[in-house]
Amino acid sequence: MNEYILEMDKVSFGYRDGGKKRMILKELSYGFEKGRFYTILGPSGSGKTTLLSMISALDVPESGSIRYQDKDLSKIGYGKYRRNHMAIIFQKYNLIDYLTGLENVEANMEIAKNKFNGNKKEIAYKILNTMGIVKTKADRRVTKLSGGEQQRIAIARALAKDVDLILGDEPTGALDTATSNEVIDLFKYLASEYGKTIILVTHSDEVAAKSDISLRLDDGQLRQIKEKK
Repeated sequence: MNEYILEMDKVSFGYRDGGKKRMILKELSYGFEKGRFYTILGPSGSGKTTLLSMISALDVPESGSIRYQDKDLSKIGYGKYRRNHMAIIFQKYNLIDYLTGLENVEANMEIAKNKFNGNKKEIAYKILNTMGIVKTKADRRVTKLSGGEQQRIAIARALAKDVDLILGDEPTGALDTATSNEVIDLFKYLASEYGKTIILVTHSDEVAAKSDISLRLDDGQLRQIKEKK
């Protein structure tokens, strides 16, 4: 039996386009397993961002349900789910630019303050070091760091919430090829070694090729392209 951490059950959602209703998701059902690295492909306008909004509880389905660890998001509470159970990484990093890398991570640890014991600063440094950000760089304002380093801090910040579900909205889209490959290798590592479930929306076939399971969103449905055993 598969251990689904997140399940979509007959989820539908649409927009008004002029006088017509355009359905983006059409009774979509899919289960995401714990400890796997997923990518979701699809052309612009296919609904990838809408899908990410649904599973991050920034929008709610018109019909159907989404469950986290077999509990409906509406029962958990959308704010509580976003705060305690998932983290999202954006293409533009969304770091607090007047803070250092360390302070950005510590800010997210405040959200999850009940989950950590010990010295918060030491733990933040350790998380950053795991992501390849040494102390001297962790202590710099993030605007003084490269794009790849800022994205690593964004990933570290997501890890600082100590959640099992990490979502990404084109998190490598603004990076060069070499840095993108490094960041994707980090996602693979987090899934395989730490049991995190990673779900990335991407336009990149190269990124998708490195994931465990690659999906395509087409005509309101998710279709599996490939799976690594």
